[in-house]
Parts: sequence; C-alpha cells; structure tokens
Amino acid sequence: MALTPSNMLPLGTSAPAFQLPDTVSGQRKSLSELQSDQGTLVFFICNHCPYVIHILPELKRLAQDYQAKGISFIAISSNDVENYPDDSPEKMKELAQEEGWDFPYLYDEDQSVAKAYDAACTPDFYLFDGEAKLAYRGRLDDSRPNSGTPLTGADLRAALDAVLAKQAVSETQYPSAGCGIKWKK
Repeated sequence: MALTPSNMLPLGTSAPAFQLPDTVSGQRKSLSELQSDQGTLVFFICNHCPYVIHILPELKRLAQDYQAKGISFIAISSNDVENYPDDSPEKMKELAQEEGWDFPYLYDEDQSVAKAYDAACTPDFYLFDGEAKLAYRGRLDDSRPNSGTPLTGADLRAALDAVLAKQAVSETQYPSAGCGIKWKK
C-alpha cells in the first residue's frame, strides 16, 4: 500500500457538478439533488484500501452526528474495477449495506468526477459550505492503520462544526493520505 497524499484543491472552488449511479439504490444521482444548503461532504473511498477500512468506524459516527444537523454525505469510488474487482459496484453495494450507510455510494466509472475534484487518494475528503464553495479538503484526523493513534475525526469535525456555524474553517489543513486512486490505463 503506497501512501499517496491528496492534492489539496484550492479553497473556495465551486463543487464540480456530477451525475453518477448510486450502487445501493440503482438510481442516478446528481450533486444538485444531493447537496445541502448547510454543507456537503464529498469523499472518495473504495472497498479494498486499508486506509479506508481503518476509518470506517469514524465515518459511520460522522454520518450519524452530522447528517442529523443537515450535512449531506456523498461517497464516491472511482477505482478501476477491471484491475481491482473488490471495488466493483456490486461489492460497493455490499459494503454500504454492511456498514448501514444511509448516504449514497456512487460509482465514477469513467473517473471524470475524481479528475474534476483533483482527487488523488482514498480516503480524500471535500467539504463544501452551503454555497457549494470548498471550505475544507484533507484528512479525517492524524490516525493511520497500525499507528496506535485513535480515530477521532478531529480535523474534519472541526471543519464541519465551522461550516455549520457559518464560520471560516481554519486555513491550516493537512492533506489526506491513503492508497492512490487506481486510474485506468
């Protein structure tokens, strides 16, 4: 597992629009129908990445804590499923159901959405404010697999709280790090 940092899309960037299939419902979903006027968290994940597997418990807690406050959660997988079949739409649906997610897990087959967001790794988080402007991008917290550092979601939680309070998020933001997105050749 090669550690890849996120690219840190410029703050203030407008959320790139998309329309992708939701692997759970089977319906196509667009950013415009999923985003919230409170804030929207778009995150790139996949099924097989050890960094994603490590954060799953905190991701579930975050969704429980912040969806109730009006934050929209949107998970996207952009990995090449031909070479990484564990990330197939069928497996994505299984993971979402096993985890009990009540947010969409979208499949970016042509990888155009990952490219529009300048996503580089899994997990990679993008928090947009109620005006769909990028307020935070980067890591969940400083925990990594086998680091002994507990999952807290501290960095992302601070950003979520600021967005909900309609306050500026600290510009001190650290890149996420994880497995590189598996780009098609």
